[in-house]
Amino acid sequence: MSHPQSYEILLVPGFVEETPEAGEATGAEGAAESGEPGTGSAAGETEGTAASGGAVRSAVVSATGETGASGYPRYAGDGFVADIDPATRTVEALLVDGAELTYGLTARVRERDDTGTGPED
Repeated sequence: MSHPQSYEILLVPGFVEETPEAGEATGAEGAAESGEPGTGSAAGETEGTAASGGAVRSAVVSATGETGASGYPRYAGDGFVADIDPATRTVEALLVDGAELTYGLTARVRERDDTGTGPED
């Protein structure tokens, strides 16, 4: 089975009540201990999340070719290391700047296409 080569992960506060759009999934709830709100790239955020100011950080992660401790493919980039289930697009494990997440944030996943951008709106 072929797995996507990259995803975009958005960290959104748990109180943001938005339903995921097509191609997005939720998982790995907690709060980043990085202390860097607003460091996500606005160009890569989904319209609903960016418009609401919901994402506090985002990253594009690429496949490493390794399997994580959770048994799912490992992706890394921009300070994030994630094990993502490609069938459900669920984040099974996530480190941000080497630290686990605590309560408060939700990780949303968006698959990227071959051109390096998200799905067309």
